[in-house]
Amino acid sequence: MDRKITEQVVWEFGEYLRMEEKSEATISKYVRAVREFGEFLEGEDVDKGKLLEYRRRLAETCRPQTVNGRLSAIHMFLNWLGHSEWRIRFLKVQRQPFLNENRELTEQEYRSLLEAAQADGKERMYHILLTLCGTGIRVSELQYITVEAVRRGRAEISMKGKNRVILLPEKLRRKLTEYMEKQEIHSGAVFCTRSGKPVDRSNICHEMKKLCEKAGVSRCKVFPHNLRHLFARKFYEITKDLSHLADLLGHSSIETTRIYTATSFQEQKRFLDQMELIL
Repeated sequence: MDRKITEQVVWEFGEYLRMEEKSEATISKYVRAVREFGEFLEGEDVDKGKLLEYRRRLAETCRPQTVNGRLSAIHMFLNWLGHSEWRIRFLKVQRQPFLNENRELTEQEYRSLLEAAQADGKERMYHILLTLCGTGIRVSELQYITVEAVRRGRAEISMKGKNRVILLPEKLRRKLTEYMEKQEIHSGAVFCTRSGKPVDRSNICHEMKKLCEKAGVSRCKVFPHNLRHLFARKFYEITKDLSHLADLLGHSSIETTRIYTATSFQEQKRFLDQMELIL
């Protein structure tokens, strides 16, 4: 049966996503995408033809990755409606063989952020940076870094129906133990707000951006996920084990992990020069 996208329907879809244990960030993104599709329909019923037209309209002004992100949200909405037959194909996106050096954080820039955090007395942010980059976890998984996990030397992460164990490097354990003792944190999440709740993405992003000027690092490079990228590149550089890295990062597909291990244009050029095949 055809359905119109009303505010009530959008709300019900959001509640469904919560029951599916999606993160609040994902729920917000998916609900916004469905609401925008509803605005495009202008009160008309959803059908495959209109979705094809919407994809064409989006492709005129948005990057393919953005279009596909919107379609992913709408596809889940269609599945919820019981009309998966209306799903359409994603736009084809060629995998970028080189990382964007203007957006990716380098190891030296990471060290500069650590130094800036220490110089400003930002002990919590200093240890958050160490933890995110030292383990490769997502910022939403920081809540699983608890006092108990630090003592065990491993954190058990359970999100979106997936479970994995993250080992904490011994040097990180020592740093976190010193921090916990100094802050008198005896149980539960290591990184909390003044109200006692685990710090969230907005808290962390805001504090990270404030370090940029002192660290001499471009603001467009400084956000939590770039620490995860840096961890992935360093791990792969040492091990060359893509499968193990995928497990550590919690990826279902190695193709996703390949994105994290892209090298810079200059590094690729250096490899080619070392081959010495042009005589």
